[in-house]
Amino acid sequence: MIGARIVQKVSSTRGFAKVAPHVIPALDRAVHRITRGKVLLSAQMLPGVVLTSTGARSGLPRRTPLACMPEEEGRTWILIGSNFGRDGHPAWTANLLAHPEASVSWKGQDIGVTATLLTGEERAAVWKTALAFWPPYATYQARVEREIRLFRITRR
Repeated sequence: MIGARIVQKVSSTRGFAKVAPHVIPALDRAVHRITRGKVLLSAQMLPGVVLTSTGARSGLPRRTPLACMPEEEGRTWILIGSNFGRDGHPAWTANLLAHPEASVSWKGQDIGVTATLLTGEERAAVWKTALAFWPPYATYQARVEREIRLFRITRR
């Protein structure tokens, strides 16, 4: 699909990495709220969830729209802490490390989940699948020194 290739190319740029984190989540939150959880704008290109996690330091609920890679027909999802290829892990990854019990809004349904950080061979296998799913993740990883965190979230 030509449109997908253009979006992948644009999303791999440093300019996108500077602007997108400020624009895309705000738009996603607004549209998600207006449509009562049925629509995420970013999900028009990639599947998406709205993650509600507990703040690692604050203990307060934090809602974050995220692209995801669904597995097992919506029983598990992979969340990729790419942070648009910027330095530093995204805050939601620290939240899941501190408090793995969370929830996601998936296609208008709120679902309780438990997050597991993937490591070792399991992470390597999922990373390979993630690169086939969305090739710009390779560009994001090449731009940063940290290893991008991958989480599998599973229905409780």
